[in-house]
Amino acid sequence: MTAPARLGITMGDPSGIGPEIIVKALADMSPEERVTAAVVGNIDLLKRADAVVGSKLRFNTDYLNPASGEVPVIHVDSKGIDTLKVGVISEAGGEAAYRYIERAVTLALAGEIGVIVTAPLNKGALHSAGHHFDGHTELLATLTDTKQSWMLLASEKLSALHVSTHCSLRVATERATTQRVLDTIRTGYRHYVSIGIPDPRIAVAGINPHCGEGGIFGREEIDQINGAVTAAQAEGIDARGPISGDTVFYRALRGEFDLVIAQYHDQGHIPTKLIAFDTTVNVTLGLPIRRTSVDHGTAFDIAGTGRADHTNMQSAIAYARRMTSRPPA
Repeated sequence: MTAPARLGITMGDPSGIGPEIIVKALADMSPEERVTAAVVGNIDLLKRADAVVGSKLRFNTDYLNPASGEVPVIHVDSKGIDTLKVGVISEAGGEAAYRYIERAVTLALAGEIGVIVTAPLNKGALHSAGHHFDGHTELLATLTDTKQSWMLLASEKLSALHVSTHCSLRVATERATTQRVLDTIRTGYRHYVSIGIPDPRIAVAGINPHCGEGGIFGREEIDQINGAVTAAQAEGIDARGPISGDTVFYRALRGEFDLVIAQYHDQGHIPTKLIAFDTTVNVTLGLPIRRTSVDHGTAFDIAGTGRADHTNMQSAIAYARRMTSRPPA
């Protein structure tokens, strides 16, 4: 059975701003859009956020059969939920966030959800609950038994797909092997084709200053990255590089490239967040399911106040809808 709720929006850590930005985003939808976006979380905490925001939404836990304008809710219980306090990091919050993702993945693998959209979780809370993952991407990879996955930061202005993310610079350099860089280029290519860009222009950033200046500042470009670009070109992919990290993002911003392959976390995150902080969407690629996310944290300091900005959640939902309109890569 395929649910009418093609999107599954996970609540994230319920002590953070996740519930509030979700209800704000839902309130801005048309009744027709709202019934296609199921919230995976705790209905009582969702209603609490709705009261804080004043959205006056209607919720239905029969998520397969919501009435017009209702919010379908996939209710998930978790240990210690009654002890949660808004704005406080806790084991119960981490456990709840994990259970929401776990349920969403099960439904996505079964075809009942087209794309998962995730509200933020807190790594400290997640770890305190015994779930030792660096974030959503690693958790989703484990739950789907996926060996390789990638983080794409996407916006209308600038997009970057990362060869590596949550690791030290030393480890990032080691991970930038010819095979990993090639796999990253291929993954970006397939994704862009899947969302309607038939021949994406892909720039590959170097890892050293000025791409190593012919080996003076390092040989990673010569020994590792060049071969990946050449192999991608041989497959018919419009890949170019390596291009120095201090110019490649400017060139992409001016419209020369559709996507930049960033070699490590900050190389891709800093320019994309600088250019489009409120609208950049975190997209996980390489999984058997599809997922988008906000690109910010739980903001415990303002949770419960109703002040959280839901612009980024709207962007994550819009990108997810774009993905559901086409078959997976």
